[in-house]
Amino acid sequence: MMHQLFRLVLGQKDLSRAGDLFSLDDSEIEDSLTEALEQIKIISSSSDYQTNNNDQAVVEICITRITTAIRETGSIEKHAKSLVGLWDSCLEHNLRALGKDEDTPYSKIASDITSCILQNYNQPPVMALAVPIAVKFLHRGNKDLCKNMSNYLSLASITKADLLADHTEVIVKSILQGI
Repeated sequence: MMHQLFRLVLGQKDLSRAGDLFSLDDSEIEDSLTEALEQIKIISSSSDYQTNNNDQAVVEICITRITTAIRETGSIEKHAKSLVGLWDSCLEHNLRALGKDEDTPYSKIASDITSCILQNYNQPPVMALAVPIAVKFLHRGNKDLCKNMSNYLSLASITKADLLADHTEVIVKSILQGI
């Protein structure tokens, strides 16, 4: 069951209480993270998310808190499916920068999640979920995301090259296009 503070912040999109999530111990909220990620996916999929600054701020704060708790508790395998699901949902939206140095709300979500997932390149179960999604980001028009993806994919290839084998063509095209 989701921690009551997550339920309040995400259920009511209460920005004024979102910072309070950082006062909780990681272990206190660890069991809530998968459900919180699912709620974030619902919020970020709403038709007005791209223009709703409050919802975007709530989501950004919650993602930061969730990814911190996942790192600190070492629970990436437990939450990988939901984290990758939210990451994948970003691909359904525009990821190209809106203006000079202005990321879209979805590229911000993707960027915040990328390192949390892909820094676990030495964990095959996590990479099995992540690599097929990571390669999709290579051709989505966001140079920063693409650069980060390329760096992490190269690390993944060191420990589990066979996971990248099915995606060789996409990766090579990305390299040839200078992305």
